[in-house]
Parts: sequence; structure tokens; C-alpha cells
Amino acid sequence: MQETQTLTFKKGLKDGLPICLGYISVSFTFGMMATQGGLPLWAVMLITMSNMTSAGQFAGTELILSGGLYIELAVTTFVINIRYMLMSLSLSQKVDDAMTSLHRFILSFGVTDEIFAVAMQQEGSVSARYLAGLIVTPYTGWTLGTLLGGTATGLLPVSVRTALGIAIYGMFLAIIIPPAKRARPIAKVIAVAAVLSCIFRWMPFLNRLSGGWVIIICAVAASAYAALRYPVDDAEVRE
Repeated sequence: MQETQTLTFKKGLKDGLPICLGYISVSFTFGMMATQGGLPLWAVMLITMSNMTSAGQFAGTELILSGGLYIELAVTTFVINIRYMLMSLSLSQKVDDAMTSLHRFILSFGVTDEIFAVAMQQEGSVSARYLAGLIVTPYTGWTLGTLLGGTATGLLPVSVRTALGIAIYGMFLAIIIPPAKRARPIAKVIAVAAVLSCIFRWMPFLNRLSGGWVIIICAVAASAYAALRYPVDDAEVRE
């Protein structure tokens, strides 16, 4: 039994390796962006080690750097990260019966889009050891990438740092374009969010609203449109 559990943990580490490599590049950009904004490296590392939320972490840090209100920070990160609650609920139906409440509490910290997807694709139930291995590797990559990015800020010339600054936009495009090409509803929802964002950027009075509230309004409005326009029936959910 012990040997099987050990192999399961190793399998989790192996399955998490591709995620780890992807996270290094993204968190490198985060580390560079945060330190360029004026945060000390220890604070950047504290943020990244206590959060592994990608878009939410970027948005929250941007609000900190721009002097946003605490309520903006709280609501923005809540809206962006609320999907992890739904993922955790779904994943809880797949874990094995041996997983204790303490295991669930600890491992829920590491549930991200990619980790959720890999775990849900496994045949049969998922053990605590496998899920721990699946989380450890990406978490290591996320932390290491942030450290490298934060350190490189002081070493790279300004021109290179400026060029690398567009990497975050490339990451977001890489996230939204593939699913938008596969599903027209997703493309329409992205278009709705983009149009709303432009309205808040260019319309008089509305352009006075802070970036945090704009993110909140656009995200909620686009999500509400998707839920009303493209509802998912119970049969599809069960499948």
C-alpha cells in the first residue's frame, strides 16, 4: 500500500511538470511587473507564495501599485477567483474516500485551472498523495519564476524589461484565443467584455471609474450575459 501511494505521489509530480514549466514564464512576468512597480522582492515573494491565482494575482497587485482601495482589491480578487470555488466543489466529488477534511482544506489552496483540468481527467478517484504531487510541482515553478523575474528586473537593461512587459498580454491572448476559436459563445462573451471595457475607457464620466471597479463590472456583466444567453442544461452538466 505504501509503495502504491508513493508511486501515486510521483505520478502527480510528473503530471504537474508541464504546468510547472508554463507557470515559470507567467510568474516571471509577474515578478518583473511587481518589482518594477516598486514593491520589494520580499513582498513580491510573499504575495506569490500565498497566492497562486494568475489573473487574480496580477489584477490585485496592479490595484496595490495604483493605490486602489481595500474594498476594490477584495471585490476584484473575489470576482476573478470565484471560479476556484466551483472547481473545488466539482473536484471534491472525484477525490477518494480516504481524503480527510484536513487534506481537503490544505490541498484546496493549490486548485488552479490547469491543476483542476489534469486532476479531473484522471481515471477513477484522485488520492490526496496524487493531488499533493500535482500541486507541488506547479507551485515550485510559480515561486521560482517569480523569484527569477523579480531578480532579473535589476539586472536587465530598461529596453529588455520594457519588451518583456508585453508578455502578460501575450499570456492573456494565449488563454482566450484557443477556446474562442473552438466555441462561438466564448468568442461572443469575450467581445462583450472587450466592448464594455472600451466604453469605460473612453466614455465621459465612466472613464473616471477606477480600474478595479471596471474589472468587476465588466466581469460580472459578461458572465451574466453568458449565463442568460447560453444556459447549460442539466443533461450537459451530468455528462
